[in-house]
Parts: sequence; structure tokens; C-alpha cells
Amino acid sequence: MCDEVIFNSNAGNTTFQTKMLCGSRRKCKKATKLEENRPMENGVTDENQKSPMVQGQKQGTADSGLPPAPAPPPPPPAPRIRPRLIFHTQLAHGSPTGRIEGFTNVKELYTKIAEVFEISPAEILFCTLNTHKVDMQKLLGGQIGLEDFIFAHVKGQMKEVEVIKSEDALGLTITDNGTGYAFIKRIKEDSTIDRIKTVCVGDHIEGINNQTIVGCRHYEVAKMLKDLPKGQPFTLGLVEPRKAFDMIARRTKCGKSTGEGKVGSGRETLRLRSKGTATVEEVPTEFEERATKKVDDLLENYMGIRDTELAATMVETGKDKKNPDEFAEALDSILGDFAFPDEFVFDVWGAIGDAKNGRI
Repeated sequence: MCDEVIFNSNAGNTTFQTKMLCGSRRKCKKATKLEENRPMENGVTDENQKSPMVQGQKQGTADSGLPPAPAPPPPPPAPRIRPRLIFHTQLAHGSPTGRIEGFTNVKELYTKIAEVFEISPAEILFCTLNTHKVDMQKLLGGQIGLEDFIFAHVKGQMKEVEVIKSEDALGLTITDNGTGYAFIKRIKEDSTIDRIKTVCVGDHIEGINNQTIVGCRHYEVAKMLKDLPKGQPFTLGLVEPRKAFDMIARRTKCGKSTGEGKVGSGRETLRLRSKGTATVEEVPTEFEERATKKVDDLLENYMGIRDTELAATMVETGKDKKNPDEFAEALDSILGDFAFPDEFVFDVWGAIGDAKNGRI
């Protein structure tokens, strides 16, 4: 029998001060349909099935004087059947609970969520794990724990702000959702952007100086902002995630979740890859977690971006390399589009070595 992984939702109540421009909430028909039982799949071979006797074969007996016929070989063991990977999901501002499966990358994940809630995939800005809040520490990256609950944050209010670049750095850290939307992951305290209170963590950067940047990667957006002339004003077109107002009561009707605020406790995770199929892997080792965090910090310092999937890929690439030249060559072969500076590559190599030797 094919087992299913079952989740429940426990989205808390949050008050936001944002003017809503979105339309009324659609009733999710597909989400409720997905909660119905599904037929069993993947039958298992009957180990008790006997091999038929070959025609004309006679078993040896004491009367015939012939040796007994050899016993037939045992049947091969039945293949291990992995349960279908089913994840529970909600819209972060409130919705019924839906179930999704069969995705291999972030783009397919967003498409599955959109189908369940009858919205366009382009409406989804990003997803968080185990919390409906705009919590960048719980942002969905390249891995999903098998017990994680997925909350999708959709487009809310649009806004445009004028910024004067009074310093070389704006104080923004950019990331993206893997499907062409760059958004703000961190705002440095007392920075230029921090003084503009209408700009918030989680806001999608839709345009710069009235030019759309949808489809640009986070490192491209960070470079555009860095290259803007100092002392000159510019405009940012932003879209903030939709917040919950009248959906708070509806949220509690969806039932309580055992996942709110916790990290998935399963021993395995689903690893999403931008190229290739998703794979179920063991959770990262302590070394990999330490090294990934350090490399993510270096990405922010050098490039103004944070990307745990990118950091994990760099650690995976470098953990078995013997010297920085070999590491740099491997990075160029798989991540050449980033054009990492030499000093950054050397620092990443050092961080991986420090994590291996327990210095971080």
C-alpha cells in the first residue's frame, strides 16, 4: 500500500497596517477536493507466488533412485515503494488547506499551488515554510523537509517610492523566488532604505526608474542598484505581499497545524534543483549547514544577495576539491553566469575549509 504524508495547518493571527487593493478572496474548490481519499497505487509483488513446474519435470524419489530435484530459487524481494510525497499548503493571507505533489523545481511547485487555489502562478511572490508570516528565516529555498507545511505569499498592494542615493550602499539585501521575481530579504538598520518606512522586507522589486526588472535574477538587480549614480534620485516600483485582514477568522477554520513555527523534523528533505529533477536526500550534515550559512553571509557582503540554495550548491561543489584553483574551475563550469570575483571565490574556499576543520 502507498502511504501518504499528512499535515495540518496552524496559521496564527497577525495584524498588518496596509491598504488592500486586491479583489475579494476566491473560494477554493480544488483545495477541498484534494482532501478526499485517493485510490491506492503501486501494487507489490506477491512473495508467496510459486514458480510453476517445468512441463515433464519429475521430482526425485527414494523409489526411483534419482536425487531430489533442486528447490526453485526464492523470488526476488519486492521493491521498496516510497510513499507519494504529498505536501500541504495554504495561501499565507488565509485559505482552505490544499495538497500538492509531483513537482521537481520551484516553478512547478508554484504552478501546482496556483492550480489548487485557482490563481495564476504569476500571483505568487514567494513561499515560507511552517509560518504564514513574512519571515525571511523560513523562506523556501532549495530544500523542503518532508514534514514542512508550505505557505504561498501572493501579490498585494502596489506602491512606488522615490529614493535619493545619498550613500554608495542602499542597505538592501536582494533574493529571488527562482521564477523571475526579486524581492527584499533584509534592510540594514540606519541605511538609506531603512529611513523610507514604506519599503519593507518581502516587497517584490518590480521596476527601477519605470523599467520592469521582472525576469532578472537577484544578483542582476543588486548590480543595477549598486550602479545607480550617487546623489541622484530614482524610483522603485514595489509590490508587497498580500496581508491578512478579514481572513483571520477564516484562517482558524482551516484547523490547527502542528507545523507552525517549527523546522521539519523528518530525516530526509526534498532537494529542488533549477536544472534536473528533484531528489530526496538526507538532511544536511552539521558541516554543510555551518559552511552554507557562512557562504550565504559572504554572498551578502560581496554581492548584496542572500541565496541559501546557491550557497549550498557552492559548498557541495567545493567540499571534495583539493585546492582553490580546482574549486574555481568547478564553480566556473556550473555557475559561470555569476562572474564571481577571485577574492570572493578564495574566501568561499576558506570558509568551506574552516567548516571542515571545526573553526566555524
